[in-house]
Amino acid sequence: MGKRGRAAVVVLGDIGRSPRMQYHALSLARQTFLEVDIVAYGGSEPHISVLEHQSIHIHKMPQWPTLPRLPELLRPLFLMLKPIFQFFVLLWYLCVKIPAPDVFIVQNPPSVPTLVVVKFASWLRHSAFIIDWHNFGYTLLALSLGRSSLFVAIYRWIEKGCGKMAHGSLCVTKAMQHELSQNWGIKATVLYDQPPEFFRPASLEEKHSLFCRISKHINEPYGRRDCVSNVHVAGSAGPQNYDPSVIPFTTKVGTDIFLKQNRPALVVSSTSWTPDEDFGILLEAALMYDRRVAALLGEDDKTGDEICWDEKQFAYPRLLFIITGKGPQKEKYEQKIRKLNLKRVAFRTMWLSAEDYPLLLGSADLGVCLHTSSSGLDLPMKVVDMFGCGLPVCAVSYSCIKELVDVEKNGLLFSSSSELADELMMLFEGFPEKCNALKSMRSNLMERVSSVRWATTWEEHAKPLITEVIAENYT
Repeated sequence: MGKRGRAAVVVLGDIGRSPRMQYHALSLARQTFLEVDIVAYGGSEPHISVLEHQSIHIHKMPQWPTLPRLPELLRPLFLMLKPIFQFFVLLWYLCVKIPAPDVFIVQNPPSVPTLVVVKFASWLRHSAFIIDWHNFGYTLLALSLGRSSLFVAIYRWIEKGCGKMAHGSLCVTKAMQHELSQNWGIKATVLYDQPPEFFRPASLEEKHSLFCRISKHINEPYGRRDCVSNVHVAGSAGPQNYDPSVIPFTTKVGTDIFLKQNRPALVVSSTSWTPDEDFGILLEAALMYDRRVAALLGEDDKTGDEICWDEKQFAYPRLLFIITGKGPQKEKYEQKIRKLNLKRVAFRTMWLSAEDYPLLLGSADLGVCLHTSSSGLDLPMKVVDMFGCGLPVCAVSYSCIKELVDVEKNGLLFSSSSELADELMMLFEGFPEKCNALKSMRSNLMERVSSVRWATTWEEHAKPLITEVIAENYT
């Protein structure tokens, strides 16, 4: 049997929210000249470069239906039926629907039923089988069931067994590579996440254009007027109107665009709104920043007077936190934001297109990452994207995060809301001209922005493994 010139990228999840697997597909098509079939769920749109590539074909599987709240007695039954449904749908797509590939590259987690189906399909279709380990599936299951659960033990056994049957493995950190080698008997190649070429610092024109496109979201506060909105409230229950031409960050005079000196500092965080990211830390830090600045400036928050931000420059700026992402706890935290009485801090939540998200990161002043790894062995890809845009980051500290964040060189680490508030105070003092620590970290990032990219790293680490695995499968 000769080589088929095809690869299959398998994700039992939303392909639009699986950037690393999108980048695998692009590299397979561009750097190995293979036809690529992506088998995944729909939901969010992938990047336009994936959609428009003639050698990439996306196959969207039907999903398990969202059901209304069920009686407690029926919940275990439906929990058992869901993986069975997923098993047969994935089996149909991998064994029948798509052309037989030379290699399957599958994202883990989720492990069940994904790894079982891919292993069977690779055997049936005489294809090679590579796992890209993003994390350990059993550790995610343990977040809800506990480490001592029998289901977690069974899940780990399946994950480990299928992992050892793969023809090759990629993983995201050296810490995970060591764990796979020492405790699982699996040899894995480290492929660090790196930003693709479209994650880069934004030009002034791109910033202004983006802010104009999202001005409605920026200018409309949660409930009452805040320090960033230009909303004029007609009455306690009246309509809210805003001027879309007024943007807090940039201004256009004729054909020239300028950054406003009294603009708020733009802080961006991307979250999946799940329990493994404690968004409460960010809310508490924002409240602390608000109160500490008031104390330093001798202001009395009890008066209820609005601060006139257009009249003078302040030692500490307003902060606008833009939180991107979708997830189950979003509404819960939006309700908490509405109850905060903040004068110097504002929050906005939004979902951006795959094209606008890099522009937002490239326009921001600081990134915040709340990711805490369930295994302690993976790294947050959102931080990689921020670094690609030259954006310094404050990130939650955990065991292997220093493989990515070089403290005081490209970012800072924190373990509590108080520490994060301290860092916000330190980094933004004298913003925008005199914040030397923030400028230094951005300068360090800018020096390496163009030198380390996904395509280069993939060519060096992933391509040799994939080529070798395919060749061995045909010998």
